[in-house]
Amino acid sequence: MGRFVGPGAGGVDVIDTATLTVTATVPVGNQPTSIAFTPDGRSAYVTNFVGSSVSVIDTASSTVTATLARPDARTPNAVALAPDGKHAYTANFNSDNVSVIDTATGTISAVVPVGSGPGGVAVSPDGRYAYTANENAGTLSVLDTSTAAVVATVPVGSVPTAVLADPDDGTVYVTNGGSGTLSVVDPATLTVTATVPTGNTPFALATAPGTPAVTAVPAPDHGPTTGGTTVTVTGRRLGGTTAVLFGGVPGSNLTVTGGSTVTATAPPHASGTVTLLLVVGGRVVPAGIYTYQDPAPALTAAAPDHGPVSGGTTVVLTGSHLTGATAVSFGPLPAASFTVDSDTRITATAPAATAAGGVDLTVTTPGGTSGALRYGYDRDSTALTARPVLFSVAPGQLSINLAPSATLTDTTTGRAVPGAAVAFTVGTTPVCTATTDAAGTATCTGLVPFLTVLLRLGYTATYAGSPALEPATADAGLLRL
Repeated sequence: MGRFVGPGAGGVDVIDTATLTVTATVPVGNQPTSIAFTPDGRSAYVTNFVGSSVSVIDTASSTVTATLARPDARTPNAVALAPDGKHAYTANFNSDNVSVIDTATGTISAVVPVGSGPGGVAVSPDGRYAYTANENAGTLSVLDTSTAAVVATVPVGSVPTAVLADPDDGTVYVTNGGSGTLSVVDPATLTVTATVPTGNTPFALATAPGTPAVTAVPAPDHGPTTGGTTVTVTGRRLGGTTAVLFGGVPGSNLTVTGGSTVTATAPPHASGTVTLLLVVGGRVVPAGIYTYQDPAPALTAAAPDHGPVSGGTTVVLTGSHLTGATAVSFGPLPAASFTVDSDTRITATAPAATAAGGVDLTVTTPGGTSGALRYGYDRDSTALTARPVLFSVAPGQLSINLAPSATLTDTTTGRAVPGAAVAFTVGTTPVCTATTDAAGTATCTGLVPFLTVLLRLGYTATYAGSPALEPATADAGLLRL
């Protein structure tokens, strides 16, 4: 495996770590002093101090692909890459500024004034700040990367030379060559929280390689079997992530932001749970569990879209993702029965309802519940059958005691209707009101003036209807013995 090292006399050596031999020397500018790599390792940025330029090396071919320079950015001494690889920052010692390099366009997009003699540069793990150690000023400049402006200047020790932002918690460390100390800076308050004595003239900084780790469950931790969900994984030291594996299958659209956030698009997969893994710098890091769910069902039509309150209507539902349906609901009521014919069709039997009106028709699968279609319940039709009534009249009798009778039937189902109130009248004169028995028959008695009976010679039975049944009337004769 190759490694790029420097400085050299205008060149960067490539060393094969397996054989410990120099396999190539890449010519760059005069007196290269610092080198930094993009997170994917495809490009290296080299500062050429005397040459006042930055060389960009393609690590695959070991060739210089660009040389970047501006007259207002002299003697770059150090370079650092943002965790997402989108920008590089160089500390320009003799021009007292920092160059901001846009790695996508290969241009110096900004030059930001800092303290005197910037010698070292680092970027916070979240990419929010860039820090420069200003040797001549004894300060640390804090640059907001979103605005390319200095937002704070922190006094440190004498002749600060190197700066490092800890990949785990962002704590900033500065070596002070003139005072033989190490300054510890809190990134939240931008104040020095400790000064550590060191040996004489500390010059450089490094952290021991840390183990990448995921610190939170993936968000979201589930998605449809069709894939396409953008999943975010957070943790520490994730900047070198090269793949996100969903049950061994790489996700697409990999994005690494800082050293703490990785996003990828889930590929299609059968329903169920899979192990989520990150590949970080050759290491496999567990990232939790991701659950593939069947897509939620969708309904597009119901035929017919209405039926009687008594139920029993065969309804054909069409839509998508209907396989595995566990329920078909007509409002709060489950279907009397249903059959999944295909992924796009279900045949269901409407249950009986208690009243006419519209209800929401839905389908439920392991993937969720569909949006609703409207299904209308119509009142059942009814019929009354009244029987003729015989009566006799005694001399001088002014009123007649009649005993009318009628049977109420639900003609939609063909069944008798018990418990219904039936009113009997002769013309406009009420006779009596009765409740139908189990056979649907209502019978009662009542007095009616003799003259009214003679004028009408007939009676009417009336059922007023209910939320579930249509009203009905029937007429029958009054027959004199």
